[in-house]
Amino acid sequence: MMGQERLYPIGIQTFSEIREGNYLYVDKTELVYRMTHSASKYQFLSRPRRFGKSLLLSTLQAYYEGKKELFDGLAMASLEKDWKTYPVLHLDLNAQRYDSVDSLTSILNDTLCEWERLYGTQESETTLSLRFKGIIQRAAEKTGRNVVVLIDEYDKPMLQAIHNKELQSSYRNILKAFYGVLKSKDAYLQFALLTGVTKFSKVSVFSDLNNIEDITLIRDFAGLCGISEEELYATLSTDIQELAEATGMSYEDTCRRLKEQYDGYHFAERTSGMYNPFSLLNVLKSKQFRNYWFETGTPTYLVELLKENHYPLEHLTYEQATTDTLTGIDTVDSSPIPVLYQSGYLTIKDYDPEFETYTLGFPNKEVEEGFTRFLLPYYAHIRSGSSAFHIVNFVKEVRSGNIDGFMKRLQSFFSDTPYELVRDLELHYQNVLFIIFRLVGFYTQAEYHTSEGRVDLVIRTDQFIYVMEFKLDGTAEEALQQIEEKQYALPFVSDSRRLFKVGVNFSNATRNIEKWLVR
Repeated sequence: MMGQERLYPIGIQTFSEIREGNYLYVDKTELVYRMTHSASKYQFLSRPRRFGKSLLLSTLQAYYEGKKELFDGLAMASLEKDWKTYPVLHLDLNAQRYDSVDSLTSILNDTLCEWERLYGTQESETTLSLRFKGIIQRAAEKTGRNVVVLIDEYDKPMLQAIHNKELQSSYRNILKAFYGVLKSKDAYLQFALLTGVTKFSKVSVFSDLNNIEDITLIRDFAGLCGISEEELYATLSTDIQELAEATGMSYEDTCRRLKEQYDGYHFAERTSGMYNPFSLLNVLKSKQFRNYWFETGTPTYLVELLKENHYPLEHLTYEQATTDTLTGIDTVDSSPIPVLYQSGYLTIKDYDPEFETYTLGFPNKEVEEGFTRFLLPYYAHIRSGSSAFHIVNFVKEVRSGNIDGFMKRLQSFFSDTPYELVRDLELHYQNVLFIIFRLVGFYTQAEYHTSEGRVDLVIRTDQFIYVMEFKLDGTAEEALQQIEEKQYALPFVSDSRRLFKVGVNFSNATRNIEKWLVR
């Protein structure tokens, strides 16, 4: 597209609009063809928000409606030889706030009314599920073709009520009956795909409809949503060059920065990483590196899940999980990991075939920095919106060797620790320290590990090295002594940078940093 402005389909989720408007489109139609010609009549796909699930459903709708002209020049054009037109029922639960039973029933009713204008209704159909049954049968009989059902964000109501068990139970009962129609009308259905962020196992579409295939972790479909590195360089090399020129970086450095910032999602074991398409298109359009995914909002229920489950935040970097954990949610009372993974905050880093376990971690810098920064005001005593100010000052103090200023600021983060945390103060200290040092580490070199509740920390800048040891209800002197006895600073004695050894003690009595010593 040399010589003309590239049109990026940011926020556009309609396949026809993208194709007719000559917007950039990364061809996924070969995978769409494989989906629709597999042995599985009913499929489920989970992907994080802003990853192109809605566009995928729109592509499927255009395909099943026989809009051959929209696929000119794409893989589908050479693969499909027998274009047919099917009646498509597309239910979108995405654009709605579900705060009551009425909010769910209203959108279901509105959608059913739209379908009934096309395919008619009967007086005996007095419930949502009966109306859905009747529509499917009449659509098939009227058109002479079986029906395609596409449901976008099937789980949105369930997810928004994740902390309201009564409301979630009501949603479950409504959706149980509604989605259960797919089984009773099997003879009239050609294909069905449900997408969402999470998989609530107790919803009947997964229990009663026992022949549904969950393709979420299937290697063959790992590239359905997102942009692979191969697709990036094949389709967007010119765009990357323009970004490099705008930022004053080399092409190679720009590629490395894009990979570090937006790549790293894995939707099956031993597959190449996928770039977040929303963030990637935004950076190419704006010519600025930012955390675009987080600008669209992060749900507070994720933080609530972490805090309610007393989750050690350091585990976010090396969490372990099984397949069952990643693909199904019955309850969030025991672990927030399924929601964090399915929401895109964690991704697959490694897989152990012997024990069938996955190692999870942050996919990339955008998610790690954005999520960690988002967590800070929920754990530390600071005003929401001031996180960036404090982190900037932390970094400046570390870079200038102002360790007392750094420690005083850190101390202020623990002031007014709520009494309800008294029994879990050690975890609270660890979590706050994890957040702060993780964020500081983006601008310095911060390394740490936890062992038996104690945090050993090394921070390196161009001029200084800090070796820090934290104690709980000990003394700052003991912390310094441990640094000496265990020779934490030994690897840095020949380094030309100035070395600080810092011993810190937390007090349960004051619920704060009691004392620090610097040597």
